Amino acid sequence: MKIFVTGGAGFIGSNFIRNVLQAKNSYTIVNYDKLTYAGNLANLHSIAHHPGYRFVKGDICDPIAAEAAMRGCDAVVHFAAESHVDRSIYEPAPVIQTNVTGTFTLLEVARKLAVSRFVHISTDEVYGDIAPGTDASEVSTLQPSSPYSASKAASDLLVRSYVRTYKFPALITRSSNNYGPYQFPEKFLPLMITNALYDKPLPIYGDGKQQRDWLHVEDNCRGILAVLERGRIGEVYNIGGSHVEENLAMAQRLLRLTGKPESLLSYVADRPGHDRRYALNSRKIESELGWKPEIPLEDGVRQTIEWYKDNSKWVSDVRAGEYLSYYEKYYDDRENSLKAIADSGSKLPA
Repeated sequence: MKIFVTGGAGFIGSNFIRNVLQAKNSYTIVNYDKLTYAGNLANLHSIAHHPGYRFVKGDICDPIAAEAAMRGCDAVVHFAAESHVDRSIYEPAPVIQTNVTGTFTLLEVARKLAVSRFVHISTDEVYGDIAPGTDASEVSTLQPSSPYSASKAASDLLVRSYVRTYKFPALITRSSNNYGPYQFPEKFLPLMITNALYDKPLPIYGDGKQQRDWLHVEDNCRGILAVLERGRIGEVYNIGGSHVEENLAMAQRLLRLTGKPESLLSYVADRPGHDRRYALNSRKIESELGWKPEIPLEDGVRQTIEWYKDNSKWVSDVRAGEYLSYYEKYYDDRENSLKAIADSGSKLPA
């Protein structure tokens, strides 16, 4: 199988590529990535010269470039997205452009080239808040709360419409909160780990009681590969970690594992529209495809901390430049930043 992977220089995409090339000797991969701020070819250094791997720099919103790169591929696994909720709140236009228009462009190109499978990578955030004691199944109502999750819900619906209207061979995965190596440190867990390692405050939104379902990225990659190979066309598959924990408890866990004091916890203004709880029901992928999470949370978090400790150059490189200016703007002066957004609204594209 020759797989066209979009966003393969990002966190989940790069882990997926490495895992596939290690597990499947007969598979080859074309990695198509625009290399925006979170796209980092250093994530793929270990397989950069693998005979089954090729990188193409390109934009998923560019149909000509996407078609040229996708031609000859059997399947598409579509990771590319603007995926940070806070950034989508501060500046929603790029999120809509990439996640909705980009997905539409890829669907049109893939349909023209008659690929045999198209796996669209989505998120548990499309379900919105999940009530305590319940979980979201694949048929739960979509109730996105942020521009990011709304853009993913919109792209999910586009994919499903292509299945129904054009008999297009697409599938969708929705995973819970991923963590693991090579994750850009604007996301919760790597932000907490790297700040702890640098003895910087750990910003806790609101009361820190928001609950998330944690899934190691390698477990997610195994699930995505199972869906690619054996999933039923037109179906949605939840991929959850089956371990829901409060953000504050997770931060405290990280401080314990890094040997840092709880005095580093710093409560900051909450995110607008912040969902309180995510929880996924993964029985469908477990029963149909035989997948289940294998990495216990404590082991996975410990391994992830060790990875960030052992890769200090990678950490220092990604924490410089654009990330630093973002952090200073939205964390160091968070109250004023949120007030400015509320008062003035986001700028529309020219």
